[in-house]
Amino acid sequence: MKTTAFHLLSSMMMSAKLWEMTIHERLTYARKKLHMTQAQFAEKICVKAGFLSSMEIGARKINPRMVRIINLTTGISRKWLETGEGEMFDSEIDHEIEEIVNLYRQLNPFFKAFFKRQLVEIINYENGIEE
Repeated sequence: MKTTAFHLLSSMMMSAKLWEMTIHERLTYARKKLHMTQAQFAEKICVKAGFLSSMEIGARKINPRMVRIINLTTGISRKWLETGEGEMFDSEIDHEIEEIVNLYRQLNPFFKAFFKRQLVEIINYENGIEE
């Protein structure tokens, strides 16, 4: 019972903390949740890394057009980014796929091929097909 109450309280405190963040802090937090560097994230939203850095530190305003671009290219919720309310990502499934793709991109060619073979084996096993 204590563990459950502790986790609930901890989750509520984290939610409150996220809500108190500025839009700039939420942008940084979401980028890190996606396991992306500033350079990777900047490329994804079609800006220079320096531009993203200035948005993250609050030196540059994040206008509604940029919020929309960030939403469309990363799945970060517009409402969450602007206000801190709601879910961080529009679709948890889309976020999980994006996270897997971002991790995959970091692999060298040998491990990319290994990952693909393992994934096929898992799917075949799950479907009852053994090669």
